[in-house]
Amino acid sequence: MKKDIAIPKVTDVYMAIVKEYNEDFQSEDWNAYIINNKEVDLEMFLIVSKGDEETTALETSKMRHKIERLPAKSFAKVEYINPAILRLNNRFEVTFFEGNQLYDKTYLFKKGTVKEGALRRIPLLEKDGVLIK
Repeated sequence: MKKDIAIPKVTDVYMAIVKEYNEDFQSEDWNAYIINNKEVDLEMFLIVSKGDEETTALETSKMRHKIERLPAKSFAKVEYINPAILRLNNRFEVTFFEGNQLYDKTYLFKKGTVKEGALRRIPLLEKDGVLIK
């Protein structure tokens, strides 16, 4: 049954964890973003995020997010990331529609990869962060 469902490969949709200044709290915060680098609008994003570490069985609760529409060449903030969670593996399971086709991909930020020394300029966002394609 499952083998009969063809889910095509996701291209030009990325996840990023970005460090940015929060005016309200006057602090540097980590935030996760979903980026649509396609030339078409995407619809009905469902994003499930979770932090975990296999060796200690430590894990966070699952967070669920919905984005109705993400226009072409745009991005949306998904969630704030507590700095303590960055020492865990951070997984984002993303499902969305392009036209009538369903797409699904898991983005994994391995523990220790999101840190000051790994920050790079992320095109489209024009902010410094860590990008997963």
